[in-house]
Amino acid sequence: MPMLEITNLHASVDDGEKPILKGLDLSVPKGEVHAIMGPNGSGKSTLSYVLTGRDGYDVTDGKMAFDGEEIGELAPEERAARGLYLSFQYPVEIPGVPTMTFIREAMNAQRKTRGEDEISAPDFMRLIREKAALLDVSMDMLKRPVNVGFSGGEKKRMEILQALVLEPRFLILDETDSGLDIDALKVVSDGVNALRSPERGMLVITHYQRLLEYITPDRVHVMSAGRIVASGGPELAKELEAEGYDKYVRAA
Repeated sequence: MPMLEITNLHASVDDGEKPILKGLDLSVPKGEVHAIMGPNGSGKSTLSYVLTGRDGYDVTDGKMAFDGEEIGELAPEERAARGLYLSFQYPVEIPGVPTMTFIREAMNAQRKTRGEDEISAPDFMRLIREKAALLDVSMDMLKRPVNVGFSGGEKKRMEILQALVLEPRFLILDETDSGLDIDALKVVSDGVNALRSPERGMLVITHYQRLLEYITPDRVHVMSAGRIVASGGPELAKELEAEGYDKYVRAA
């Protein structure tokens, strides 16, 4: 049974006035990393928002199953507690809330939803120090308000740090490479690769093949006009880099 199974998914915005996803099918087995590539406006980010339950996106048909459970009616926090995690293309700033406090509260909220005990302060400090070291995140950064004054690369490192701490069962990375220089891209990719596991799935959404040089996917899917129009191995990303999306856009 696939870890994530999407069948004939239709979704729209503006109270159903603007269809974005138009019969999308996607299956991601446990332990695999799948990449979705496609031109602007193809629906890639919309897919990530619909999967994680963002307000303003209406599912009008189709199914989304995570570990065999239909998640379409679950609230975003319930999906998160089950192990879905979204790394944002544009992480938001939260003035006045220290990053370390934010991550601990998120962790304990998920544990509470699952009926687990909260993590103790000493255990959390050991955990956050260990994971932060993997991404070259200083304790000074963790004491600052969430993403306030951070560079693009620092914000993306914080997104991956949260994933390392929360240990979600399925990661959705929405254009994590956006705005990163080569050094930041390597650091973020190392963090993502540290999360690869036979028990964890990933969906990597990107425009460019360069990210996939560091995070090698098991499968690559091309998205156009709200649907998956082609699928293949890692070599498909290289083809797209060389030839562009034109033939897939025309086919869609």
